Amino acid sequence: MAVHARPRRRGGPRAWATRAPLLPALVFLIVVTQLPFVATLVISLFDWNSLDPQARRFAGLSNYASVATDSAMRESVLTTVLLTATVVLVAVVLGLVLALLLDRTFPGRGVVRTLLITPFLLVPVSAALLWKHALYNPEYGLFNGAWAWFAGLFGDTEPAQPDWVSDMPLVAVEASLVWQWTPFMMLILLAGLQSRPAEMIEAARLDGASAWQIFRYLTLPHLRRYLELGVLLGSIYIVQNFDAVFTITSGGLGTANLPYTIYQTFYQAHEYGLASAAGVVVVIGTMVLATFALRVVSSLFREEVKR
Repeated sequence: MAVHARPRRRGGPRAWATRAPLLPALVFLIVVTQLPFVATLVISLFDWNSLDPQARRFAGLSNYASVATDSAMRESVLTTVLLTATVVLVAVVLGLVLALLLDRTFPGRGVVRTLLITPFLLVPVSAALLWKHALYNPEYGLFNGAWAWFAGLFGDTEPAQPDWVSDMPLVAVEASLVWQWTPFMMLILLAGLQSRPAEMIEAARLDGASAWQIFRYLTLPHLRRYLELGVLLGSIYIVQNFDAVFTITSGGLGTANLPYTIYQTFYQAHEYGLASAAGVVVVIGTMVLATFALRVVSSLFREEVKR
C-alpha cells in the first residue's frame, strides 16, 4: 500500500518565526515610503492652492492633463530627458575607458582608483558648489585662470573671460554630473571586466587575436549586462537630480528639469495638486526604470550562479 507524504505547510510556526524579525523593517518601509506616496496620489486629484485653501475642490485627473499639456512642464520633461541621456551616455563611455585602464596592473593602481572614486563620494550639493565657484566663476574660477594662461602663451595678455554658466548653462550642469557619475559607471564596468574568464582571453591571444578584436568580440559582449545595469541605475538617479540644477543655475536659462519644476510649482506657485501629479509621474517613470534594472541584476546573478 502506497504511502503518500503529506505536503509541508508553508505557513507554520517556524515560517512565521523566521519572518517575524523582518516585520518591523517592513512596517517602517510602508510608513516611510508607501503612505506618503498614497497621500501624494490623493492630493494630486485635488485643485489645491495653499494661498486659497477654502477653494480646494476635487479635480479628478485634470492635474495630470495639465502636466501633459502645460508648456513649462513639457519643456522640463524634454530638458530632463536630454540631461539624463547626455550625462548617462558620456559617463558610461568615460567609465568604460577608465575601467579598461584600471584593469591593467601598474604601480599605484590602488591610489589612482581611490582618487577616481572620490567624486562619487561627495555630497551632491558640495560637488555642485565646487563646480559653480571653484571652476565656473568668471572672476576667480580655475577654468578662466587656465584660459588666461593658455591665451597668454599666444601673446593675448587680456583675453575675454567667458561666463561658463551663462554661455552654456545646460552643458555646465551636465559636466558637473558627468564628473560625479563617471566613477559609478567605472566601478560597475570594472567589476564586469574582472569577472571575464581569463582562460578565454588567453586562448584568444594565443590564436593571434589583436587587442581590438578581443575587446570587440569578447570583452564588449561580456560587458553588455553591466552596461545595461549602469545605464538603468544612472538613469534612475539622474532623472531625479535636483541639486546640480538648483545650485548651479537655479533652474534658469532653460535648465529647469522636472524635479526643479515640481519644486517651483509646490513651493513658489503653491499649487499642491499640480505638483503632486507631476511627482506621481516621476515616481511611475522611475519605477519602470527600476523594474528593468532589477531584471538586469537578476540575470547577472543567474549567470554568475551558472558558472
